[in-house]
Amino acid sequence: MTQAIDLRAGMTFVKDGKLIKVLESNHHKPGKGNTLMQLKLYDVRSGSTVQTTYRPTEKIELAELITKPAQYLYTQDDTAIFMDLETYEQYEIPTASLESERKYLLENMKVAIEFYGTEVIGVTLPSTVNLKVVETQPSLKGGSVTNGGKPATMETGLVVNVPDFVQAGETIVVSTQTGNYEKRA
Repeated sequence: MTQAIDLRAGMTFVKDGKLIKVLESNHHKPGKGNTLMQLKLYDVRSGSTVQTTYRPTEKIELAELITKPAQYLYTQDDTAIFMDLETYEQYEIPTASLESERKYLLENMKVAIEFYGTEVIGVTLPSTVNLKVVETQPSLKGGSVTNGGKPATMETGLVVNVPDFVQAGETIVVSTQTGNYEKRA
C-alpha cells in the first residue's frame, strides 16, 4: 500500500478489481481548500482513459508487476509483436495500450514486458532511444544550441524540438520519459 501523493507516471495500481496505469500525475493546491492529486489514468483491460482527483493521503494498492526482457519485432494491423529473449515466446499487445510507447519503438529494440500474474499489460522502454530525423527545416547559418530550436519529425512519427544545427538524416538521442532531445547520437 502507498498513498496517492506517491503516484507517478508509469506506476500501476489495483482499484475495484481494475488494473489502472498512471499516465500523468500532478500535485494541485487550489487557493482555498485541500491539496489534491490530479491524475490521468488508463484502464489496462478496457483501454479507457479518465481524468480524476484523489486526496493525497488516500491509500492505493500498487500492482505487483514482473518484467521480462523482450525484443520488439513488428506491428501488424493493431497488434504489436514482442519476443521473450529467454524463451523466444511471442507476445501480442494491442497498439491501443501502447499509445505513448509506440512513437519510440523501432524494430529489434530491446524492451521489458510487464506482466501482472500471467497477463501481459505493457512495455517498459529504455530511458533513451536513438531515432533518425526524417524531416526538419534546413539549419540556419550561425544556429546554436541556445536558440529556441525547431520541430523535427523522427522515423517513428514522433515530433521533437531540436537545436537549429540538427539536420534531416542525422540520428539523435531522445528521452523516452520526457520526449525531449538529449544529444546527437
